[in-house]
Amino acid sequence: MKYLDLSFPTPEENLACDEALLELSEAGSNHEILRFWEPKSYFVVLGYSRKFRLEVDLENCGKHAIPILRRSSGGGTVLQGPGCLNYALILNLQNSRPLKTITDTNHYILNLHKKCLEPILNKTIQIQGTSDLAYENLKFSGNAQRRKKSFVLFHGTFLLNFKIPLMEQVLTIPSNQPSYRKNRTHHEFLMNLNVSNETIKKALVQSWRAHETLELIPREKILQLVKERYSNHDWNFKY
Repeated sequence: MKYLDLSFPTPEENLACDEALLELSEAGSNHEILRFWEPKSYFVVLGYSRKFRLEVDLENCGKHAIPILRRSSGGGTVLQGPGCLNYALILNLQNSRPLKTITDTNHYILNLHKKCLEPILNKTIQIQGTSDLAYENLKFSGNAQRRKKSFVLFHGTFLLNFKIPLMEQVLTIPSNQPSYRKNRTHHEFLMNLNVSNETIKKALVQSWRAHETLELIPREKILQLVKERYSNHDWNFKY
């Protein structure tokens, strides 16, 4: 598996990079990839089919100058920013791993992450909802996926030292929520791991055996996706 630790200056570029890596592998490079990136500023990210008027406090996003973007994968709406560690996996659907369905993929990857993180966190991790990792019913990692014919993009976030109270101001409590949330506020529902980003990176790199550096970065495709999607008002506010 190839390894890429690359954070772009803007959220648009970072979101585009995940999609571009999926397209790169799907187009014939056949690379399996583990990427890490960390945001330098705050921004809201809607899941592909989420409705911004129901999920986001537009007035407060404006007050805090927090942009609203939409990703190409499913899942819920999140606030990103400093203190989040993001990862993306590009995995081949044709190999022997149990990745044939969305449910199988969630189960396989989250169980692997649970197994590799429990010893270093010294916590018993729970797999909750559709694709969450939690400790004592407090969520610290949310995940989503986008599937193509031969490859899947599975990506997510670890809350390490994030400003959770800011979520209260810019995100509504989702109407579609996992049962274990029990209508709790963001502050009541989420937790920071309070460990270093390098600790998480090292654990995942070892578990996925991602020891080869990815040399080919699809920069032209990233810029194209930024222009056509991630900086495009019609894309970000399509629902």
